[in-house]
Amino acid sequence: MPAEPSANVVSPVPTLKEDLKLAAVFGVLSGLATAALFPYLVVIMPQLLAKLTMPLWLVIVLQSVQAGVLLMLLSLAGLRMGHRVGLGAPWLRATLFGGERTRQPWLAAIVLGLFSGLLILGLDPLFAPYMPALLHPEAPPTTGQASAAAGFLASFYGGISEELMMRLFLMTLLVWMQSKLERGRTHPLHFWIAIVLAAVLFGVGHLPAVVETWPLDAVVVSRTLVLNGVAGLVLGWLYWKHGIESAMLAHFSADLMLHVVAPLAMG
Repeated sequence: MPAEPSANVVSPVPTLKEDLKLAAVFGVLSGLATAALFPYLVVIMPQLLAKLTMPLWLVIVLQSVQAGVLLMLLSLAGLRMGHRVGLGAPWLRATLFGGERTRQPWLAAIVLGLFSGLLILGLDPLFAPYMPALLHPEAPPTTGQASAAAGFLASFYGGISEELMMRLFLMTLLVWMQSKLERGRTHPLHFWIAIVLAAVLFGVGHLPAVVETWPLDAVVVSRTLVLNGVAGLVLGWLYWKHGIESAMLAHFSADLMLHVVAPLAMG
C-alpha cells in the first residue's frame, strides 16, 4: 500500500507578506549572531584575523550585514517551501501573527541539546590519538573564562544562523524536492533522507574552520563529519517534529556544553 501523505502539511499557505516579515526577523537575528561570533574567532583563530587588511570593526559590520541579508533570503525560501511539506516556524509564526501556538518541547530540546554536546565530548577522545599536529601550536588554549565568555556569544550563531541555513532552508529544500517527485506527497523516508543529508553537509560546512587548526587528512575529515553529524541528526529530527524553534534551542544548548561548560571545566 502507498504511504499516507504527511499529516503536517499546512493549508492554506500563509501570505508572502507574512513570510517576508518572519524572514526579516530571522535576518536581523542572524546579523546580530554573526557579530557575536567574532570574539570567539579572535580566541580560536588569531592567526587568521591577523591577516585582515581592514579594521576589525568594519569586517564585523560588513559580515553581519551580508549574513543578515543572505539568511533572510534563505529563510524566506525555506518558509515558502515549508508550507508545502509541513516544515517551518509554527510557534514563532503564531506568536508574531496570531493563531494557536503549537506546544513546543522546550525542556526536551534543552536536554537533547546538552546530551548531544556531551556525546560529542565523549566521542572526541576516540579520534585524539590519530589526529595530526596542530598547525598553530602557539595559539592560546580554548579554555578558561575568556574562552567560555566568547563561546557563549558564539553559541547564538550556531543556534540561529546555522539552523536557518541547514534546517530551515537546506533540509526543507531536500524534503520539498522529494515531494515534487511524489506529486506533492511526503513520506517519513523523505524526512529521514533530508535529515541525514543535512547532517552530513552540516559537518562538511565546518571543514573550512577546521583547516585553520589541523592539516586536512582522513582522520580530521572523519572527526568533523562524525561529531557534527551526531548533533545534526538530533537537530533535524527536532525540526521535523516540532519546528525550527526547538532545533534552534537544542543547537544553542549543545554549543553551550561545548563552548562554555567544557572550557570552564578544563580551565
